[in-house]
Amino acid sequence: MQRAELPPWWARTTVYQIYPRSFLDTNGDGIGDLPGIVRKLDYLQDLGVETLWICPFYGSPQQDLGYDVSDYDAVAPEYGTRDDVRRLLDEAHARGMRVVADMVLNHTSIEHPWFRESRSSRTNPKRNFYLWRPGRKPGGKAPPNNWRSLVGPRGWHWDERTQEWYWASFLPFQPDLDYRNPEVQEAMLGVVRRWLAFGFDGLRLDIFHALFKDERFEDNPFSTRLLPTEDDPDGFLQSYRRTLHHPETIAFARTLRRVVDEFQDPPRFMVGEVFGQPSELRRYCEGGDGLHSVFLFKAMRAPFTAAGFRELVLEFEREMPAPLVPTWVFGNHDRSRRGERLGYHPEREKLSVAVQLTARGIPFVYYGEEIGMRDLDLPLATAKDPLARMYRFLPDIVARKLHAAGVLLNRDACRTPMQWSAAPNAGFTAPGATPWLPLHPAAETTNVEAEERDPASILHCYKRLLRLRRTRPALQAGALELYPEHVLPPEVLAYRRTFGDDVATVLLHFDDATRRVRIPGDGHVPLASTYPAPLPIREGEAVLRPYEALILGR
Repeated sequence: MQRAELPPWWARTTVYQIYPRSFLDTNGDGIGDLPGIVRKLDYLQDLGVETLWICPFYGSPQQDLGYDVSDYDAVAPEYGTRDDVRRLLDEAHARGMRVVADMVLNHTSIEHPWFRESRSSRTNPKRNFYLWRPGRKPGGKAPPNNWRSLVGPRGWHWDERTQEWYWASFLPFQPDLDYRNPEVQEAMLGVVRRWLAFGFDGLRLDIFHALFKDERFEDNPFSTRLLPTEDDPDGFLQSYRRTLHHPETIAFARTLRRVVDEFQDPPRFMVGEVFGQPSELRRYCEGGDGLHSVFLFKAMRAPFTAAGFRELVLEFEREMPAPLVPTWVFGNHDRSRRGERLGYHPEREKLSVAVQLTARGIPFVYYGEEIGMRDLDLPLATAKDPLARMYRFLPDIVARKLHAAGVLLNRDACRTPMQWSAAPNAGFTAPGATPWLPLHPAAETTNVEAEERDPASILHCYKRLLRLRRTRPALQAGALELYPEHVLPPEVLAYRRTFGDDVATVLLHFDDATRRVRIPGDGHVPLASTYPAPLPIREGEAVLRPYEALILGR
């Protein structure tokens, strides 16, 4: 096989997102912890994922379950200690795995010492660490402008003590830092340096596109959009032009890259949580001196058809051409699980996995996707999620209808404990303990132990495809060429991946029928299928079963 130079590790890795609170509880308090992740590293290694993304574990009052940080250098006691973080990194690295930390740069907790000082008086040295503005109208009791938060209500919040308003892009207890202040940049870059020096291999950057806001604080324009989506953050009748995707945020991505590039052997990795069309998001990565990659959430909304995914692949290839690297993400801690959008149809879920693991890009797998975990219908009134509590005035039937339309008001639904077995509490915590969220009733049959015994399970499909990906450079790092539409039935999407002499052909069958397909070219050998074993190729024809993905080599 002709040797070609592989791109950096991050450009060909597979990432597994862990929500620590829900992964495995080792001390019986009903809350997942860092030792629980360590205990399951052998499982993750056997699954075949190569990089772990750990959601925030820092010191926090847990009002937003870790995304409200009160101490960036501490570890929340319910998750463990710094020694536990050290052990997690060491044990993962010993298995050849990487670990990415979730970094919340945009805002802190309202209980962070910086903000406590900031709100103590208008003259406090930390006042300009945050965005404070006088109000409009007599007494300043009207917000400074019309800006709305990312979740709908206004983002300005009145402080009675100092008689001014502070800005929060997300929830009221998460005040935004002012990145126009060089001291803020220096302080947060220091946080980044300390955790990278500690041993993390990279960073996932929370709502990175919100760092800088319009310095003149002008109103956001009107928009006809009622609700934002994964690929368009405008909503609530407002265009977020003044508060998102500011040019200085793009510039800061380059500043951050210079800091991250101080750490080599291995090189470190950054992926940004940003919302918008791929044509806009590529600006964060262009030139090779910004973020390494960004989430392309548009994949979550693509029609589950050959034509829908053809258009998506074409767009990703056009807007994120090599050496830029697309991302493939179908779920996370804020969005409905993939199975919810596919009607919990196992073969459709496996086909979705095949797209994610064979198209050019970095796959991001959310914990539990590998066994087909489901969203749990939970009432708004009893939610742990602060976003759900904000909207608890809505009837649950409205929340369910929004959920069916892809809008998840109660994020508890996709954060339920990992289902390890059919034992009490699904093996997540001790039998007599109370999990922080209820277990899904389907845990009795949908769990790791049960799927390990079933070669036709979603879990085994992940394992087959992940193992194949690790052995085939074409699937890790190869160029992608779509087959012309006219050479295959309209229900079939096909592309070729090539890296040096390594070639892999992928057939994706978006239909519930069984059909014969003539494969262009010759010499094709079945390598893997979303079914336990591929059917043989006879006289240049493949038989594709309902929703089957078939990967061929030469």
